[in-house]
Amino acid sequence: MATPSEHKEKKKKEWQQRKEFKDWRQPENFGTGHSDRLEPLRPLDLSKVESVNDMVKGMTHTAFGARTVGEAADVLEEMVKDEQCFKVLTLAGAMTVAKMGLVICDMMDNGMVDAIISTGALMAHGFIESAGKAHFKYRPDMKDEELYEKGYDRVYDTLELERNLDEAEEVLDKIFWAWDTKEEMCSYKLNWKLGEYLHKNFAGRGVLKSAYEKKVPVYIPAFTDSEFGLDFGIHRRKRIMRDKPLVTFNPFLDLEHYTDNIARSERSGIFTIGGGVPRNWGQQVGPYLDIINTRIGAGGAFKRFRYGIRICPEPVHWGGLSGSTYSEAVSWGKFVPRSQGGKLVEVPLDATVAWPLIVKAVLERMGK
Repeated sequence: MATPSEHKEKKKKEWQQRKEFKDWRQPENFGTGHSDRLEPLRPLDLSKVESVNDMVKGMTHTAFGARTVGEAADVLEEMVKDEQCFKVLTLAGAMTVAKMGLVICDMMDNGMVDAIISTGALMAHGFIESAGKAHFKYRPDMKDEELYEKGYDRVYDTLELERNLDEAEEVLDKIFWAWDTKEEMCSYKLNWKLGEYLHKNFAGRGVLKSAYEKKVPVYIPAFTDSEFGLDFGIHRRKRIMRDKPLVTFNPFLDLEHYTDNIARSERSGIFTIGGGVPRNWGQQVGPYLDIINTRIGAGGAFKRFRYGIRICPEPVHWGGLSGSTYSEAVSWGKFVPRSQGGKLVEVPLDATVAWPLIVKAVLERMGK
């Protein structure tokens, strides 16, 4: 229990603190917002919206997720207009099953992308779509046991047909058998062949078809974690059973091809959907070039992404890879910090909603 003198001293300190606060926080010293060069917000006036770009520009001056959509469009526009920038798109999640494939095509066809890093599943489902196969809406009254029996593979609210995957494997098997065993395979080389196949055999647009036509390399760093990887595994077993020479898959060809592209570029930017391996594999090129330089002393450089746009609702506090912030990535030497001119925007929304708005707004600004 405090003594009378201690209690008196405590009261004296409290009074002094209140007096200092009162002296410090005087109304005549209050800021006006403009006095600190703060940007005022504006109501989103739908009566003045006549295009997607109008909507997205208006969202820039609002708050929360809407503001990040508008800011992301501004950074994407600046990145696309930077002729010295090598532009990378990383893709995770079931974006092609979710029918976002033509958004990817739009980005490639209009010069927004110079390289793609993706999950294998996303490219496999996109290949199936490009080959004229359909995906279907999941009907909630169907049980997953029933779906399995009927050959329907569920991706949240959408169905992929096992029949589609079987038919895709037949195409890949032909490509594998035609592969020169003296040439090592990697994901960007295989995706090039798949794009060529689509270009020669199917009308309409498709992700790997556009990548082939626009000469955009597509890397799948976690290749075995996909239908393509499993198809390659099946083919490898066939060669063993028939006592045929094996095709060698070398993932380091992907790593070095991508690294060379970044090393040759004046500046680089990255547009990320989701997170996971594609995001980290794409971002780690900066540290890789740095440690090549410091540990080997030849062939390295200090390269960081100047532009970064990430659309992912994963929260930071789980500590997972997909939720890590650009600020965290700055500490690894992956990004130019905002204080040094880095243009970095993080959009914590469903990509199927935010992504088309951002891309369409910038296409309209480009006159497309």
